Amino acid sequence: MDKKIIALIPARGGSKGIPKKNIKIFKNKPLIVHTINYALSCKLIDQVYVTTDCSEIKKIAINAGAQVINRPEKLALDESTTESAIEHALDKLNNKPDIIVLLQPTSPIRPKNSLEESLQIYCDGNYNSLLSISPTHKFFWNINKDTAEANYDFMNRPRRQDIKKEDISYLENGSLYIFSYNHFIKTKNRLGGKIGYIIFPEEFSLEIDTMLDFNILENYEKL
Repeated sequence: MDKKIIALIPARGGSKGIPKKNIKIFKNKPLIVHTINYALSCKLIDQVYVTTDCSEIKKIAINAGAQVINRPEKLALDESTTESAIEHALDKLNNKPDIIVLLQPTSPIRPKNSLEESLQIYCDGNYNSLLSISPTHKFFWNINKDTAEANYDFMNRPRRQDIKKEDISYLENGSLYIFSYNHFIKTKNRLGGKIGYIIFPEEFSLEIDTMLDFNILENYEKL
């Protein structure tokens, strides 16, 4: 693949839900190391960068084989966006990449070889951006002040095994995003233009935001 591809992992030091979440030990390693290893295992990735404001995360990231981009504190606040961290990181790189893979450390478990597959889909489809999604078989309701509206026919409640493929809903699982440098510079957003996707199995859709998420994933023996 004749393009410069980098992986970018955003990991700020602050976390209200789980203190020091990104370096909390998960399956015998700091949480972020699982994502660094995932990126390093892909031969299509030229460099792996962690953008962070935290000295502890910096040390762990470097020891794991990643390069570090020092994120200013003003871009690592609770209200700071991931897009602002991406923009800062890209501005700091001397050699601009063609393609950026954004990997969030709160999704530490991903399907094997899924990064290579995602990049192949992205390039073959000539997409501007791509995201990972997972099927969900949950029944959703939209609510207003005093009523609720279902996204399914509750008069003919389907069994999970009877749901047709074309009727399955999909969630943005937050695990993986791919976008071109030029697209991001133009839009300042990870998604847009012609958007592709890769489907991860439902068991890979959990993100670690709370201790409940953490415990569920850590004790899920199948993964």
